[in-house]
Parts: sequence; structure tokens; C-alpha cells
Amino acid sequence: MINEFSKYINVVREKKPLVYHITNAVTINDCANVTLAIGASPLMSFCEDELEEILSFASALVINIGTMDKSMINIVKKAGMIANRLKKPVILDPVGAGATSARKKLLEDLVKNIKFDVIKGNMAEIKSILGLNITVKGVDSIENMENAVELGKALSEKLDTTVVITGKEDVICYKKKVAKINNGHEMMARITGTGCMTASLIGSYIGAIKDGFIAATLGTLSMSLCGENAVKDLKQGEGTGSLRVGIIDKLSLLDEKQLEMGDVIFE
Repeated sequence: MINEFSKYINVVREKKPLVYHITNAVTINDCANVTLAIGASPLMSFCEDELEEILSFASALVINIGTMDKSMINIVKKAGMIANRLKKPVILDPVGAGATSARKKLLEDLVKNIKFDVIKGNMAEIKSILGLNITVKGVDSIENMENAVELGKALSEKLDTTVVITGKEDVICYKKKVAKINNGHEMMARITGTGCMTASLIGSYIGAIKDGFIAATLGTLSMSLCGENAVKDLKQGEGTGSLRVGIIDKLSLLDEKQLEMGDVIFE
């Protein structure tokens, strides 16, 4: 099936979808760069006054609550509701879900009022949205991937959305459809924002093809595969800084044949 999906990278580069990000300040530059690298066009804005106009011509909306503040709380809810009204796909990256009561309250409000096409998070973030007990360190998960498929399916059914659970093995669920990705490298965890960048890639794909499951699978695979290959290409004396640049390089050169080499199992 990945051979069938891989052709859609060409659609992204032909259509050049505009992906509007309301994202966190830590990773905003990298998110813009990976969006460009995959062939889409990024737009970053935190101005509430231009939401309606931007979303009228945007192809997709990515919401990332990583550096949450009072102004973000207001803007992300309003943006998501406008995107729903305009029938624009919306991706949620619930960074740090459950880490604080304020984040938990915001996410409860978002999933209650906004229809998300894709929700992408680590195990702790997904369990938090499901109302389960979690263990976190800052905004990082120290949960294992046990029962990932069952939990992904449960949240997908509950919210009628595609769910991505990132980890050593990435799991993508849309109701009964499941994809498992076994690419990536543990060194990627030492770079800030690979998860945020993955959401941008998903937004790029969904902006072009409008299918949440395919977009989530391809966006997640693109990041994990390019990260793995970037680690392999590191030279002696190069570390995480070079890896960060290498991932963006690999994404800019990614093609259909490389995607077909991904270690993806569909269930």
C-alpha cells in the first residue's frame, strides 16, 4: 500500500498547498523549513484579526499548543472553528497535553468545539486526551507504547479523526485502519521539534490530498525515514546540529522511490 501512497508527494509539489500554522515559538522556523522542503508553502501568524482572511485561502491549518499563552488560547479555538466552517482540514499537535491543568482544560475545549482531521501526539498526549492517567517530564512523554493501536483506535472512533501516536514505532489509526512505521532513529529525540515538524508535514500532505489517513501516514513516514537516513549520513565529528540540517536536506530531496523503501506495515 505504501507504493500506492508514495505518489502523493508529487501532488504536494504540484499543488504547493499553503499550510497555516499557529504553532509554538521554539520550533516555528524548523516547521516553516520542512514545509518548504516537502514542497508546500508555510504561513505563520498569531494575529486574530486576519484569521478569516488567511483561512479563506489556506489549504490546511496546523494548531500546536507547545508555547501556550493567553492569546494563543483565544486564537486557536477561533481559528479551528473558522477552518471547520470553511471546510479546511485541521491538524492538532497537543504538545504537553496533561502536563498542566491549563493545557488539559484547553484541549478539552478544543476537542469539544473543533473537528480535527488529524491529531498527532506522543503516547502521553494521546492518553491525556482520552482522560487516562499519564507520566510526563515537562512536555515529553515517558510512557511506553503498550496498547498504542487500541488507544489510537479508541480516540479515532471517539472523535472521528485520524490519530498518530509517535514513538519508537509510530502508529497511525483511522478507526479500523492501522499503519505502523518502523523507521526513525533514537538520536532524533535529541533535536527539539521533530514532532512539531511531523505535524507540518502532515499538514502539507493533507492540504494537497484531503485524506487524513494517507496524509498522516506519509507525513510521519517522511520525517522518520529522512531522520533515519540523515543519521546514517552523519560524518565523524558531526552531531545533533548537523542532524537537524540533514533532516531538512533529506526532506527536500525526498521522492516517490525513497518513500517506497519505508518500513510500513498496514493492518
